[in-house]
Amino acid sequence: MILITGGRGAVATRLLDLLHADGLPLRVGSSTPADLTPPDGVDAVALDLTDPSTFPAALAGVTDVFLYASPDRVDDFVDEARRAGVEHIVLLSSSSVLGSDPESSPLAAAHLTVEKALLASSIATTVLRPGSFSSNAGAWAWSVKAGRPVNLPYPGAHNDPIHERDVAQCARAALTDPRHRGGSFTLTGPQSLTFAQQLDQLAAATGLSIAVDRVTREQWKEETADYIPAAYSDALLDWWESTDGRPVALTRTVEELTGRPALPFAAWAADHAADFTAS
Repeated sequence: MILITGGRGAVATRLLDLLHADGLPLRVGSSTPADLTPPDGVDAVALDLTDPSTFPAALAGVTDVFLYASPDRVDDFVDEARRAGVEHIVLLSSSSVLGSDPESSPLAAAHLTVEKALLASSIATTVLRPGSFSSNAGAWAWSVKAGRPVNLPYPGAHNDPIHERDVAQCARAALTDPRHRGGSFTLTGPQSLTFAQQLDQLAAATGLSIAVDRVTREQWKEETADYIPAAYSDALLDWWESTDGRPVALTRTVEELTGRPALPFAAWAADHAADFTAS
């Protein structure tokens, strides 16, 4: 039995479909299981990674887990997983842990805490470390739909956008192919693209004209203050400044794990064009 945590997440929903098509026994967990619509034969269970009282029922009879990183009660989760007989955990972490000082970075510290807890346990752990998700572009949807410019402090900042479908395919490979068990894999998209280039590709996919306004760091922090804490804003801004005009390193790990090249950002833009045009 495979338990998929974070059942409402973009990666988890795609992974669930892939593994269900493989005919594998599955369970999907969420803090709000009533909101899930799993395939026939798949149970949705209550699983709040901050509430250990939900762990035993979710883990009963489970041998493998796909785990979203949540540091709050990770030691309790690992202990319960060990008692339940879990043999293998595939962790969705982040390539931010590979930075020069991840312990002091609010973007990396939570992921690093979970990695350390799992890797110190007796349970075989496979770590997936994606870089920048293509879906981060969804933050621009409101401006695009409103016909307003997208405000960016560093429109020339590069990142390595990866499609959530590719991350799910890599998770499937990690869960089902014993050759990958225990490995650590850095996942990137196939291109280093600036924010401006991504917006150009969104414009091509939607048929819309999308303008960019370059704003100051402080202006951007004020605009996003309601949903991005200041410490995270500063860390993001520092990262974007470090990659402004500088392409980022890429890997071919998606192809190595799945047997096909990673999907370009243009494919994500085409898949999600309605998110930027629907009222």
